[in-house]
Amino acid sequence: MPSSDIVVEDLTFRYPGGDEPVLRDANLRIEPGEFTAVVGGNGSGKTTLCKTFNGLVPHFFEGRFDGRVTVAGTDTREAGVAELSKTVGYVFQDFENQLVQETVRDDVEFAPLNHGLDDYAERATRALEMVGLEHLEDRFVWELSGGQQHLVALAGVLAMDPEFVFVDEPAAQLDPHNAREAYEQLRRLHEDHGKTVVVIEHHSEFVADYCDEMVLVSDGGVAWKEPVEVGLNRLDDLEAHDIHPPQVTGIAADLPGDAGRLADGRYPVTVDEAATAFPAVRDRAGERPRAADGGERAARGSPVAGEGGDALITLDGVGHGYPTLREGYNRVLDGVDLDLYAGDRVALVGANGAGKSTLLRLITGLESPDEGTVTVLGQDTSETLPETLADDTVYIHQNPEEMFVEDTVRKDVGYYLRNRGAEDADERVDEILDYLDLKQLADRDGRLLSLGQQRRASLAIGLATDPTVVLLDEPTGSLDLQSRREVTGMLRKAESRVETVVVASHDLQLVAEWADRVVVMGEGSVLADAPPGEVFDDPDLLARTDLRRPQIVELSDRLGVDPAALTAEEMVGTLTDAAEAAEATDALADGGTDADGGSGPGADADAGTGHRGDRR
Repeated sequence: MPSSDIVVEDLTFRYPGGDEPVLRDANLRIEPGEFTAVVGGNGSGKTTLCKTFNGLVPHFFEGRFDGRVTVAGTDTREAGVAELSKTVGYVFQDFENQLVQETVRDDVEFAPLNHGLDDYAERATRALEMVGLEHLEDRFVWELSGGQQHLVALAGVLAMDPEFVFVDEPAAQLDPHNAREAYEQLRRLHEDHGKTVVVIEHHSEFVADYCDEMVLVSDGGVAWKEPVEVGLNRLDDLEAHDIHPPQVTGIAADLPGDAGRLADGRYPVTVDEAATAFPAVRDRAGERPRAADGGERAARGSPVAGEGGDALITLDGVGHGYPTLREGYNRVLDGVDLDLYAGDRVALVGANGAGKSTLLRLITGLESPDEGTVTVLGQDTSETLPETLADDTVYIHQNPEEMFVEDTVRKDVGYYLRNRGAEDADERVDEILDYLDLKQLADRDGRLLSLGQQRRASLAIGLATDPTVVLLDEPTGSLDLQSRREVTGMLRKAESRVETVVVASHDLQLVAEWADRVVVMGEGSVLADAPPGEVFDDPDLLARTDLRRPQIVELSDRLGVDPAALTAEEMVGTLTDAAEAAEATDALADGGTDADGGSGPGADADAGTGHRGDRR
């Protein structure tokens, strides 16, 4: 076990030109060997706090720095970033910026080689094996998917064998399997090698499953540090700071009385805990209860090919790939057939590198298929300019800042309209800013907004053209609770203005709650095209494609709910109904009948309905 800790004392930091400090009188101690999650809303200061641990603040990001930060007894203001990197490994949220070499192996070897370590090659081999990328060691970094690049950045950190490992959003841009594997690797570093691991994380399910301690950063200060099971039960604090609790915790809090509490009085934070805490839902006849969907799932319905008339988008025998300098050609899509119709809520899912983003780019015409045809609104994309297709088809980038070219959101929203000579550009800009509640951000630089605000602004840029089809790549990645709610609301608003919305996402909770068609990509083709419930009920498909069911679906299986609940509201309704039914049955059993066949004191009409009026 390491014999050092991290101590933050009265830390205040203000960026140059900032009106207010990003950090203000922050105090924190991270003990040796902890696995700690730092949480907080977008813009709370948590990333700035963690960048003081490796010296990036204040040596690289300069500003007014008051207070003291020590790591393993070293004052970070007195040690340079290079010196601290021997002890502190850091994977950035914008991890692409720390990939500095052409090939995967060269990048992972870079740090130990430049520190003069003779065993740099062996270190790189071990690190690549840890993250499962040894088979890609000769690939060029630019050939990899975003998720694979994230793993390369982590491997580069692990090659230095640092005492402290910091990862900003470990699950960002990773498919569910690789996200879980990234956390499993961090757990092994923590448990087997005694590393102090600190993650910045918005996904509280990972915090519950892997972390020991939890730090809440609020308005530039450290509000509290608690054991994870305690911190995730501080629901008022989490809600106030736009942090979503685990799905099972939120469900437990919404159940009547103490129905969702554990024996120690707290709410469950993992599926294992929830399976023991929640009331049994199998009824007395042994039948499997059905999820209470509140009408939402019925409204969404199930996709039926051709139900919406002629397809708006058709992929016919599409094959596509990319040239590689060593292998010649890397085929990503192979013989893909797919029809998308008006009114579809389509989610593209699959492992990193399965071709989701490639498929979206083919629909926009930014790339042309190597084989087959892509037809969008009757236009062959290989024979139509992307600018022409863009009149009706909008692509919202995975990195929304790429869509900002002007110095205000208002100018960015009107940029394309004015370039195309739209006479009513100003009126359309005002209308879309009002529609997406962006007027208060209209005069700010989009590149300086929070990620959630950037995603809303980027959609405004797209919707201003009144498109027929909207394509979004990872719209909820790295978002806090409030920003995620904004994006979900944004998707629903988009549906009222466009005919088809297609989302490529690793966020299977979003998929379960929003989509009516799930297109599963893998092995170069479409492996499944079905409603969410059918996809999540196919264990072989999930295993084959490295997908992982959301907590709500996993809990449904553990409790015997059939069909599985897809939203928290469905599960709360199911569990509440089961609890009331059990209460009613118990009331009847307690009342019973006397020897003369008369009714006992509990066998009245109210008992038959479970005393519903009394409970409310």
